[in-house]
Amino acid sequence: QVPLVESGGGSVQAGGSLRLSCAASGYVYSRYCMGWFRQSPRKEREGVAVIQRIGITNYADSVKGRFTISKDDAKNTLYLQMKSLKPEDTGMYYCAAGDYCSDPASARAFAYRGPGTQVTVSS
Repeated sequence: QVPLVESGGGSVQAGGSLRLSCAASGYVYSRYCMGWFRQSPRKEREGVAVIQRIGITNYADSVKGRFTISKDDAKNTLYLQMKSLKPEDTGMYYCAAGDYCSDPASARAFAYRGPGTQVTVSS
């Protein structure tokens, strides 16, 4: 079973919304902190948000107030609700799972990650 699989990416205009989903294997979901990171050709990899197994969340300053990370324990699924999207949010978004969840930047180096889903925001 693939540990993590993202869905929900797409193209939207600035100001729009998208919700990303990440279906996780039970092994990964039950053992690790989970999060999202993104990457675009012109930028370094950026940790977006993380959520601890007990539900505590942490966000990058660039998305705080606009993005919400959540999870559904009954479905082993992670979500990223994105609102007020900006062109600079464009990139490939990856679901990730790993240890040390205190900082969203940690998601960049998590042990597990999905294949990614593309988000494109046009002005």
